[in-house]
Amino acid sequence: MIAPLLTARTDEPASVLLATLAAQGASGALSTASGIVYLAAGHVVHVESAVTPDLGDLLTHSGALAPDGWWAAIDQAGRRCRVGRQLVDSGHLAAGALELCHLGALFDAAYFVLAHDGPALRFRPGVAHWLGAVRSVPVDTVLRESRRRRELLHRIWPEPAIDVAPLARVPSDPVELPARRGRALAQVDGVRTAAQIATALACRTFHTLVELRRLAAAGLVVPADPATASAEPGPAPLPAALDEPDTALLRRLLHALEAL
Repeated sequence: MIAPLLTARTDEPASVLLATLAAQGASGALSTASGIVYLAAGHVVHVESAVTPDLGDLLTHSGALAPDGWWAAIDQAGRRCRVGRQLVDSGHLAAGALELCHLGALFDAAYFVLAHDGPALRFRPGVAHWLGAVRSVPVDTVLRESRRRRELLHRIWPEPAIDVAPLARVPSDPVELPARRGRALAQVDGVRTAAQIATALACRTFHTLVELRRLAAAGLVVPADPATASAEPGPAPLPAALDEPDTALLRRLLHALEAL
């Protein structure tokens, strides 16, 4: 992998530095306390965060791709930063399916990287992610979508601790819930975070956050606390395919990017 010289730490908010790098047409990796944004020619090409499932988790846990196919692509093309291209060329994944899943993972991770718009830690010019080119996104689109998600989640339930803390159920009488929300609640065990629940359900993190904040608003879920955590494990979740209520939005974003 490429190992360029690191730039000095900066105290600029990540959103401000991203806008500057976009205007400069920069390529490289911008690190924050919550993740890394990868740029190519001033566009965002990938974002990763430790608190969201990565693209491989989404593809393999959903059944869209066998784990062996994922790791084979990394072995064969990781050093050349062409893993995405290898998945498509080998026939393991259709190009459209890869692009939609990649956009979902990118915007999920960007939400956490930009959630509090803390200071950028450093920018490493020339660093490329091993996934390689899948679909680039203008920086202003990423910033705007992250802001939209933050505002939506705040309207549902204003406490952001739900996003990152281990979660526990509040003991209550059985309540009928929509299937997706019920599956999310079944995974709440006092230990798992939203990202871990999303991984278990093979669902994008943002969609899981929406359901968990709705559960919090209904008084059914709280950040884990020994005094409130349920002592009984939840029922086994239903087998879940990749559950995407926002696929239409991603398709609109994809079409808009193609029109640029």
